Amino acid sequence: MERIYATGKRKTAVARVWIYPGTGQIIVNDKPYNEYFYDHIVAEDVLFAPFKITNLLGKFDVKCTVKGGGKAAQAEAIRHGIARALVLYSPDLKVVLKKAGFITRDPREKERKKYGLRGARRGQQYSKR
Repeated sequence: MERIYATGKRKTAVARVWIYPGTGQIIVNDKPYNEYFYDHIVAEDVLFAPFKITNLLGKFDVKCTVKGGGKAAQAEAIRHGIARALVLYSPDLKVVLKKAGFITRDPREKERKKYGLRGARRGQQYSKR
């Protein structure tokens, strides 16, 4: 089996993910995941979640490039890409991954600022005197 490619997204982060048979190593932007996400504690749980839930932990290596967003969004974009790639590897895994919410792309994004307001929704403060 050769490499399987999938794209994962979250907020403004986009991850291009390749999975292939291996020992469970995850490389993010040419660095090991624990070096890339050194300041983000939950990244490891997020990245390995699709493998844990499908009992494929340690059976695939992951190589991915990610850009945009913050570290948390990048980790979730990688998780989304891994889940999509696993579905391409074995379509019967879709039921398990879908139930865990890994297939669905999280549509929440930052709302844009509107003119005449201080933010997306916050209006100007009323001054009585």
